[in-house]
Amino acid sequence: MTTVDVAVVGAGPYGLSAAAYSIEAGLDTQVFGRPMYAWARHMPVGMLLKSEPFASHLADPAGEYTLGSYCEAHDFPYATYQPTPVERFVDYGRWFGEKAVGDRITPVDVSLVDRQDGEFLLTLTSGEQVRARTVVMAVGFLPFARTPKALAPLPEPLLTHSSQVHDLSEYAGQRVAVVGAGQSAIETACLLREAGAEPHLIARGPELIWNADPVGKRSLVSRVLAPQSGLGSGLRSWVWSERPSVVPFLPAAMRRRIVRTTLGPAGSWWLKERFTGITTTLGARLREARRAGDGVELTLQERSGGGQVRVHADRVIAATGYAVDLRRLDLFAPALRASILQERFAPLLSRRFESSATGLFFVGLAAAPTFGPLMRFVHGTRFAAATLAPALVERVTGLRGDHVRPLATAPRPRTGEPSCR
Repeated sequence: MTTVDVAVVGAGPYGLSAAAYSIEAGLDTQVFGRPMYAWARHMPVGMLLKSEPFASHLADPAGEYTLGSYCEAHDFPYATYQPTPVERFVDYGRWFGEKAVGDRITPVDVSLVDRQDGEFLLTLTSGEQVRARTVVMAVGFLPFARTPKALAPLPEPLLTHSSQVHDLSEYAGQRVAVVGAGQSAIETACLLREAGAEPHLIARGPELIWNADPVGKRSLVSRVLAPQSGLGSGLRSWVWSERPSVVPFLPAAMRRRIVRTTLGPAGSWWLKERFTGITTTLGARLREARRAGDGVELTLQERSGGGQVRVHADRVIAATGYAVDLRRLDLFAPALRASILQERFAPLLSRRFESSATGLFFVGLAAAPTFGPLMRFVHGTRFAAATLAPALVERVTGLRGDHVRPLATAPRPRTGEPSCR
């Protein structure tokens, strides 16, 4: 049976970045999963990334394989405030994997992670098994999709979470209720209308919030008071984006509040014009959902103290975000799961992403309750990979009883890097 130093479960931005750093450190590393699968198959066709291009790089130690480098190599435009199509981002991630990870990717999913004799035993969906000295869980967002309890009575395909929506042409000619107020909800509504459907956006807030139009030139005072970062402008956003190592020192309740309130539901500035004319019901709480004939009837309670509103639709899309909950991650053997200390069903992690199960690490969204909102975005891949790699080296060398070469120092891409075109 093959034994590797590091098994990375997941081949999205965080998994590929963690592998790039681990390989550079001299560790025998293998990634399991289909590269960029969730982005390729669980994002709607035609979607544009909300994050700016400079905040959408995957991370390799030398800083060579950025989104800008990819665009330059393929003669694509790359400029600040020019949204990146999801199809291009998927292709970039796969290009990054080829360049920075190479043949260390096994495009097969992991079905079970167990622990035996001080090592981890991974069972693949192909039936093969692999042993690993350490494991990095980079499972992304799909396991943690959150749907309101009021929608639970609806069966598939009447109800779909936005993470399961890909080809919107199948909704053409249908009335579709979209529940949510964030980028996913607003953009899904726009894409539905452009695909020939009749979207109806439903949100609890009294109004939709829009991110401000970008400003090309800012005064020195403005840049000091509201510095630009990978999570947008503002001093707090800059701290959570550029100094995430301070977040684990904060009380747990404060960390949860930061994750919940930082960059709350809002639409990108470039969506506002496209959204004009779409039917909305705002300031209403979802009370009940039931099947009505071949479609759905939603009962809404007006928050202003008014009466109830009923909305009829053919189908419902819940663009209601994600919540880290290890109960939804069915990869762990019972004994291993029991050894992972949790807080509100999120893994308790060290300042180097290690769980209480020694040698088992979590990166990406699963690490957001410890490291803050940066872990919800691609911009966090460099911090996660650079912080994780030394911990992997220590664990592996302690188990192997030898040493590996020191990790190369990596330049951090600057927010003001020039455009390719």
